[in-house]
Amino acid sequence: MSNNAMNLLLDQAKDTEHKAHVALVAAQQELQGYYIQVEQIEQYRLDYFRQMSDRGQAGLSASSYGHLNRFIVQLDETLARQRQAAIEFEENVERCREHWMQCRQHTRSLEWLIEKREKEARMRAERLEQKQMDEFAMLSFSRQKREQF
Repeated sequence: MSNNAMNLLLDQAKDTEHKAHVALVAAQQELQGYYIQVEQIEQYRLDYFRQMSDRGQAGLSASSYGHLNRFIVQLDETLARQRQAAIEFEENVERCREHWMQCRQHTRSLEWLIEKREKEARMRAERLEQKQMDEFAMLSFSRQKREQF
């Protein structure tokens, strides 16, 4: 495979790796946003519970208490669903991370292969140059010997 083809493959691998990294960052940001949302719901639930407690101490009718309690139960159910969604967000981040790592490994492998080929080409060129210099020296030595006789 020619160097141009290898460089094209490397460019494509780098582009794919970049896109995978962008997807990973986006998934991490979604997960972080999710955590913030859950924290806000938990804080809202706590505030609402405190409000119910304060109102209860001031005297709260049974129907009002039942209404407030049902709302807290709904918040608890929402939090349970949100916690279940955490697994999906975390799995998505992990899938993105694995994909990015595979892309990164592919890119590094291509870079290594290109570097190896370039090193081999340099070594061949150096050996050829040394061979040519040896042949030149031998020819020069042979001419000198002939001229002496």
